[in-house]
Amino acid sequence: MIRLMVNGQSYDVDVEPDTPLLWAIRENVGLTGTKYGCGIAQCGACTVDIDGTAVRSCSLPASEAAGKKITTIEGLAQNGKLHPVQQAWLDLDIPQCGYCQSGMIMAVAGLLKDNPKPTDADIDAALTNICRCGTYQRVRAGIHAAAAKA
Repeated sequence: MIRLMVNGQSYDVDVEPDTPLLWAIRENVGLTGTKYGCGIAQCGACTVDIDGTAVRSCSLPASEAAGKKITTIEGLAQNGKLHPVQQAWLDLDIPQCGYCQSGMIMAVAGLLKDNPKPTDADIDAALTNICRCGTYQRVRAGIHAAAAKA
């Protein structure tokens, strides 16, 4: 049994210690906003925030997240108010298929926490999430819009 703190709530999950955090969140906690993409921490669809850092949850054992503060896309909005990144995504109609977007939003929220006014070069260096639809220009616009409102 592993105790996970997800979006401010404590969950006891009955998983093997090496079970990827992604599957503990999706299958045991029941939050399906975090997506499976590649399973090898390359695409970023599974990105969550752990103790203030964007982390790819598909390759992190659930046991390593025990006792840490985990935030998923479902917990990003606070007190009924969307996070500035979520609002920018809506305002600019960024996603196409949307599959990568929860991980992309979590990665961008982490970027803006660490660098509130990123340049295009900062964005290129920090954001390695993959979007199969190729919405990178709209993502970049959304990052700048969220940074302007934060």
